[in-house]
Amino acid sequence: MEEIVITERKEKSSYVTYIYNALMNEIVRCGGKGELFFGEERTVLRLLLSPALEKQLKHILAEILGIGYKYEFLRENLRVSLSKREMKLLSAALIAADFEGDKAFILRKLPASGEYALDGIYAFRLAALREKWTHILSYIPGGFSSVDLRQFCEFLVGESRHKIYLKDGAVFGENFTRLSRSRLMGEENPETEIILSDAGYVYCLGEVEASLCDFLQKYFAERAIFS
Repeated sequence: MEEIVITERKEKSSYVTYIYNALMNEIVRCGGKGELFFGEERTVLRLLLSPALEKQLKHILAEILGIGYKYEFLRENLRVSLSKREMKLLSAALIAADFEGDKAFILRKLPASGEYALDGIYAFRLAALREKWTHILSYIPGGFSSVDLRQFCEFLVGESRHKIYLKDGAVFGENFTRLSRSRLMGEENPETEIILSDAGYVYCLGEVEASLCDFLQKYFAERAIFS
């Protein structure tokens, strides 16, 4: 068993609880344990887990840094005149477009083991990644419109072969695992989740709420399959 400590500033404690919720059932099942502490300044998660689960933990840390932290970066630096909903969809699309590359970079920069201070990793180990994100944003014109957003999403959808499933407002991956990474962008939301998943095809199982149906027809067209 490996002893791991994960810390984050109090105001970003949701990232630590995301790890706790994602891993604790499996950790306990494998004979490990975890303790979550909410301090006055920092939130701390202490884990005792197997090496195999430590690898899974690192992938979750990369998700937090490559989705949650990147979304914060985009909110602070993306300057376009879109609605709040469209801004979130654009952010999700920008994250999805580069996520695999960002994740691979983050995994290389994570400490080998021991203690992971999320804010410290972001501040001191990911400077080159932030430079890349800044460079990408320089190509997005201030006049970026709803039409541009739709065309960008259509391009991403057309390039993807990933299949996801939508049932009762919940999003599932190709192996029917529930997807909830949109929580890292503030709240779980099916529209954001679908874009964030880099979906190429959306299979709708059962009834679909009207506004979500409109979203699918607008951004996915014939690649949204209704049963």
